[in-house]
Amino acid sequence: MTTHHITRLHITTLFVLDQDEAVAFYRDRLGFEVCDDIDLGFMRWLTIAHPSDLEHRLLVSLPGGPMADAETAATMRGLLTQGALGGLFLQSDDVHATYDALVAVGVEITQEPVEQPYGTDIGIRDPFGNHVRISEPVTATAEEIQERYAGTPSGA
Repeated sequence: MTTHHITRLHITTLFVLDQDEAVAFYRDRLGFEVCDDIDLGFMRWLTIAHPSDLEHRLLVSLPGGPMADAETAATMRGLLTQGALGGLFLQSDDVHATYDALVAVGVEITQEPVEQPYGTDIGIRDPFGNHVRISEPVTATAEEIQERYAGTPSGA
């Protein structure tokens, strides 16, 4: 199968339990913007994006709706609150300053800044359980990162 007509990743779904609370968190604490907020009747089409990358949007969605029946939606809500439905990987040009700013506004920190072979990163959780990693990557090839990782105690 050829995929040469696919041109880019456009929208990724982020499941939350409350769309208004999600907007407040991602907009007011992480700097995202609301792109679309449309009542489609059967669902609210709510997309957000970071101002540095308005082309890649997050569809802020409630579990259920047209994608899942009530039983599946209940299972999804349980997995969401356990942090088991995936997460986001964001990038920072100064992860230490980002960490300080997030602490100052009361964001739940799951991991303080830590040096990794691929850069420095931190871990946070959104109000619903989604894991978010924020990293300041190093300039290195995949091979160089692999070599660095092989030299660490957990990579041995």
